[in-house]
Amino acid sequence: MPETAAADTKFHSLLAEQVRNEFTASQQYLAIAVHFDGFDVPQLAGFFYRQAAEERDHALMLVRYLLDRGIAVPIPGIPEVRNDFEGVRDAVAAALDFEREVTGQISALAAAARHEMDFLGEEFMSWFLKEQVEEVATMTTLLRVVDRANGNLFDVEDFVSREMGPGGGDPTAPSPAGAPGN
Repeated sequence: MPETAAADTKFHSLLAEQVRNEFTASQQYLAIAVHFDGFDVPQLAGFFYRQAAEERDHALMLVRYLLDRGIAVPIPGIPEVRNDFEGVRDAVAAALDFEREVTGQISALAAAARHEMDFLGEEFMSWFLKEQVEEVATMTTLLRVVDRANGNLFDVEDFVSREMGPGGGDPTAPSPAGAPGN
């Protein structure tokens, strides 16, 4: 078994904390997906189930990076997530707020890596910065569509089915822990 060390820099400590944040994001999106599933809007439910899986993968990418750097990674519990929403708009707006919060966390991580001159860490964070631009843009678009649909869930479902279906994976994405070959 390879030796691992405790997080020895601010960047590594923040990265270990981000594991919790990403698992929390996964659970929050799962709660939103289940909410939509319970209201028989399968396209929105499917979209958020996929988002939940993506956030879990993000957590495991962080785990893989820390392990590859020889840093111990305790898997944390997560805080309670929100399960009650006052309709589609409220749930999507909550997701957008959450993505904006995660963007701040990722930006702080990139800044810490740069400040500590951890060039490997900075390079690793560049993919996550790009991902956050995409995530905020996606949730912003979805919220705009919900608003324009003016309560017509069939229009929202049609948009999600047409424009937000499962996409191909990003070949530049870091490998998550547990992926084949890891």
